[in-house]
Amino acid sequence: MFFLAQLVGGVPGWFLGGWPGALAGMVLGATVVFIADSLRAQHFIRWITDPDTSKPPMLHGLWGEAAYRARRALRGLEKDARDSERRLEEFLQAIQASPNGVVLLDPEGRIEWCNQAGAEHFGFDAERDLMQHIANLVRQPAFAAYYAGKNYERDVKLIGHGDTATHPVKLSAQLHPYGDGYKLLLSRDVTALAQAEAMRRDFVANVSHEIRTPLTVLAGFVETMQSLPLSEAERSSYLALMASQSGRMETLVNDLLTLSQLEGSPPPGAGELVDLGALMAQCEVEARGLSRLLHPLDEKPQTLNFAPAPDFTLAASVGELRSAASNLINNAVRYTPGGGTIDVRWERLADNRVRLAITDSGPGIAPEHLPRLAERFYRVDRSRSRESGGTGLGLAITKHVAQRHGGELQITSQLGKGSCFALVFPAQRVRPAKA
Repeated sequence: MFFLAQLVGGVPGWFLGGWPGALAGMVLGATVVFIADSLRAQHFIRWITDPDTSKPPMLHGLWGEAAYRARRALRGLEKDARDSERRLEEFLQAIQASPNGVVLLDPEGRIEWCNQAGAEHFGFDAERDLMQHIANLVRQPAFAAYYAGKNYERDVKLIGHGDTATHPVKLSAQLHPYGDGYKLLLSRDVTALAQAEAMRRDFVANVSHEIRTPLTVLAGFVETMQSLPLSEAERSSYLALMASQSGRMETLVNDLLTLSQLEGSPPPGAGELVDLGALMAQCEVEARGLSRLLHPLDEKPQTLNFAPAPDFTLAASVGELRSAASNLINNAVRYTPGGGTIDVRWERLADNRVRLAITDSGPGIAPEHLPRLAERFYRVDRSRSRESGGTGLGLAITKHVAQRHGGELQITSQLGKGSCFALVFPAQRVRPAKA
């Protein structure tokens, strides 16, 4: 353009008419330069306002420098936007991976976003229910009162989606206001905590009940002996009953201590081997003595069949295994009537696991009781269990022992046909028996 201006300005004066012609040439040159600059400016503006700024225009001079600097600034902004988008995506993925529910509510209470856990907790559809009011989807009275009360310093306990009698679902939900009227709804599944709390209450109530009964009996006998003149025979009878009740309390306390030790100690190692022959011989002596005690000689005796010692041994805790085996065998003796049969045997399973099975011909157990038999203090027949001297903790102890050794307690039974209680141990705890 400078060349054109000079060219125009250099036209002979006689052609343009002297100095007026020179002035006109300068004006013409400036006009040409202005038009060319305007074209560059329009080209630059079209590029800068185009959504696709990836291809900058080929410009020279100041507009070329401006295009270069603008392109560099845009690249920086694009990089920052990509980084922010990536961080937002990672943040949303982290929230999606959280086991806690997260629901974002706008100032009107409509759902703007929720993670998968939140959708499962409240029964939302993460896409279909967007912009739906939370009160239309969570209709429990407790939540409605909590939301309307606008006091969100505490949480509210709710029934979760999919709650049934056999599979309860309990939620803890709390609203957290933020921004200009927005709210964050957090939820977490507290089913396990609720069940643990219920078990704790039941456990305390059961222990209190089990101890209160013998204590009441003892207190009554003590008061009687202190206030009434008794013959030697009556005194001996009362003392015997008091000894029986104190023994019952001692057994209960010992079982509670055993459970506490099992729960608080590490699993048994594999360095201790159990002589199963000697163990079963001890259990047999104990079982036959208990059978004679519970079933007098004038009654048809029980038949106890103990199989020979197995050709393997176990890497296990001798004390724990003896406690578990004794509990199962003694239970069979207690609940099998006179004339019944009890079979005790060790056997190998097809997958190299081993099994201690105690089979009896007793009255059997109804199917609805089987899933709960190993619960603490659970009894099919409370009065009969107490009469037989049980504390309601034997099967709970046995189940803990099996689990600590990587095994399980199996229970099968039919009413009128007897029961089979079995301890199954994993193959990695089985060792060949020494000759």
